[in-house]
Amino acid sequence: MNLFRLAGDLSHLAAIVILLLKIWKTRSCAGISGKSQALFATVFCTRYLDLFFSFVSLYNTSMKIIYIACSVGTCYLIFMKFKSTYDSNHDTFRVEFLLGPCLILALVLNHSFTFSEILWTFSIYLEAGAILPQLFMMSKTGEAETITSHYLFMLGAYRGLYILNWVYRFYTESFFDPIAVVAGVVQTVLYIDFFYLYITKVLKGKSLVLPC
Repeated sequence: MNLFRLAGDLSHLAAIVILLLKIWKTRSCAGISGKSQALFATVFCTRYLDLFFSFVSLYNTSMKIIYIACSVGTCYLIFMKFKSTYDSNHDTFRVEFLLGPCLILALVLNHSFTFSEILWTFSIYLEAGAILPQLFMMSKTGEAETITSHYLFMLGAYRGLYILNWVYRFYTESFFDPIAVVAGVVQTVLYIDFFYLYITKVLKGKSLVLPC
């Protein structure tokens, strides 16, 4: 494991912790897209089925379990424990328009046509667009809480660091996975506008208000 991947994993973990703490401390999931969190839970559950039949390292296994547990736990907080604070009126992204194409792509463009490989590929494609409901929700409300902005920034930083990880592995190991790289780049591009607003607004202590 190289430094870029470790930093990416820690950024991802930090994003999840920030979100969970935000919900738990405020006792509210206002401003959080339940659909995005459900998609992320789907991503982890389909990607890490190999927990049942393969072992890479203690670190690898631990991170997989943490991601699954945290994503499922987040969904529990949003859809059950603090359901009354969930803003379903603004969380209206049509996820079927994301799930369908990702499944078709996974069946057509994959490394091998096996059940586990198709699920892994599906999770890669789905993760690339899983944040769209959250961004769509923000565009409808016109703003985002500072803590939610920190969550999104760390999530975007995780993908950016993973791109550096792939560049590093390409030059040091001649490793290149076109499916993961292309999906990762697409996912990172989705954050570009948000990164600009985060740097110019949130880091200067201003509220993140989306332009009309």
